[in-house]
Amino acid sequence: MDLKGRVAIVTGGGTGIGEAITKRVVACGARVCIAGRRQEMLDEVAKSLPEGSVKTCSADVSDEKDVGRILKTALSFEGGLHVLVNNAALDQNPPAGVVDMDVADWRRMLEVNLTGPFLMMKACIPQMIKAGGGSVVNISSLAGLRCISENPGFCTTKGGLINLTQQAALDYGRYNVRCNVVCPGATKTEMFTENMEAFAQMVGTNVEDIFARFMKDVPLPRVALPEEMAGICAFLASDDSSFLTGAAIPVDGGAAVVDVSGAVISGIVRSLKERAGGSNE
Repeated sequence: MDLKGRVAIVTGGGTGIGEAITKRVVACGARVCIAGRRQEMLDEVAKSLPEGSVKTCSADVSDEKDVGRILKTALSFEGGLHVLVNNAALDQNPPAGVVDMDVADWRRMLEVNLTGPFLMMKACIPQMIKAGGGSVVNISSLAGLRCISENPGFCTTKGGLINLTQQAALDYGRYNVRCNVVCPGATKTEMFTENMEAFAQMVGTNVEDIFARFMKDVPLPRVALPEEMAGICAFLASDDSSFLTGAAIPVDGGAAVVDVSGAVISGIVRSLKERAGGSNE
């Protein structure tokens, strides 16, 4: 997955999946502009990588002027723009259904999770066309393919991002701009762990127990690490995926193939077998 000579932008590049993607594409030879709202986190990532390989831009992707600054920072590397990874996003907090969700929270999630990638693509795709082609990698979620209880803001925006990606793939493939979307499952990021720690405290257990419980019926029954999302993104950014566009790729340990009703039945059967085994002792 050779990215030598390529210039990339990674939004939300200061933490979690974005940080892991940044480190992977730099390892593959790219020069990267990382953008995020917390400058101190961006600086920490930049310090951990070879000098000259990373530039930072403190910005909010929902602000069109900030998007312009991100692009300007990336183009200061010279050589054009070849890769855009839209990773910046907000989670819905607190959980609430459509009826109870605060309208201001809904609008903010639309702005960051959907309008942000739209603005970044609007600004960056012309630069990719100018460079002879490029790759847009949008980070959605398994929640963009499936619904989570009391999470309409996150699920709707991530579902919309999948459709936006496929629309851009259709419109700009003729210019050699490929657009794909990665749908991570449960991943051990700082944001996700903090959310689960609060839930664990509510039910009187620890976060690792919570992870184990809700992943137990997944074919790969564990939570992913951010680094496990980075490889597929580097692949999509590189010429190794040169004939792949418009794809929505679940990277979820197989969670998308699980029938939730069947999982409940399997759990009941396992419980009955365990009880029966115990009664024979």
